[in-house]
Amino acid sequence: MFRKNKHGIQIKSPEQIVKMRAAGLVVGRTLDLLRRSVEPGITPLDLDAIAEKAIRDEGAIPSFKGYQGFPATICASVNQEVVHGIPTDRRALREGDVISIDCGAILDGWHGDSAITVPVGEVDAKLLELIRVTEEAMWAGIAALKVGVHLSDIGHRVEKYVRSQGRYGIPQEYGGHGIGTEMHMDPWVANHGKPGRGPKLEAGMCLAIEPMVNLGTDQTRVLSDDWTVVTQDGKASAHFEHSVAVTEEGPLVLTALDGGKERFSAT
Repeated sequence: MFRKNKHGIQIKSPEQIVKMRAAGLVVGRTLDLLRRSVEPGITPLDLDAIAEKAIRDEGAIPSFKGYQGFPATICASVNQEVVHGIPTDRRALREGDVISIDCGAILDGWHGDSAITVPVGEVDAKLLELIRVTEEAMWAGIAALKVGVHLSDIGHRVEKYVRSQGRYGIPQEYGGHGIGTEMHMDPWVANHGKPGRGPKLEAGMCLAIEPMVNLGTDQTRVLSDDWTVVTQDGKASAHFEHSVAVTEEGPLVLTALDGGKERFSAT
C-alpha cells in the first residue's frame, strides 16, 4: 500500500497525494488563522488553544501533541528561540517580538506540516528582513523540487540564497524531512551543502522544506525543557516550512492554500 523506492523513501500515488493535500490544507488554514491572531498581549498558549480547536473542528488530529512527549499542538518559538518552543502563558507577546509557529495535523492517516514566522506589531527592520530572507530561502528550496534533481540541490539552493543576502547563521543540525504516513520520515533535508549529491527526486516524493535562519551565529543550544532550541548569542531566529509533493509538473505545495500557484506563476 505504501511504496518505497530503493533508498527507502515513501512514494505516494496520485490518489495518496490528494489525501496529503487535504491534510496540508488543514494546516494551511490553521496557520492563516494563527497569523491573523498574533497581536501584542496574546500568549503562545492562547495561540495553541486556537490551533487545536481549528484542527479538531476540521476532523483532523494535532500531530505534535504527544509526539515523543511534546505537550502542545503547536511549537511557538519567540525571538531567540529557533524551534520547538513549548507554548505557555508565562509571557504574553509584546510589540517588537517575532514568533515562529510550527503546526502539524493528521487527516485520514496522512500528515501535513508547515511553519511561519510572524512579527508582533511594529518590529525592527532587521527582524523584518530576517523573516523575508528565511521565507525566500524556503521558496528557493521548494523551486528545486523537480524530478531528476539530487536531494542535496534543495539545501544548496537554500544556503545559496541566504548567503547572498548577508551574514546570517544557518543551524547545521536542523532541517527538513520526508513526510507522509508519518510526520518525520526519510530523507533528512539539509538547509546547506553542495549540489549533486544524494538520491534523485522522483514523482510521488513528499518533503517538508524548512529553513531556520539566525540573525547572528549558527550555533544553538537546547534549554532544560529538552525541547526549546535557542541561539547561542541570544539574537533572533526565523523559521518557515511547507510540505511539498514532487510531481511531473513541478512542486505542489501541499500546505499552501493555493498550492504555490501564485508564487510559481510569478517566477
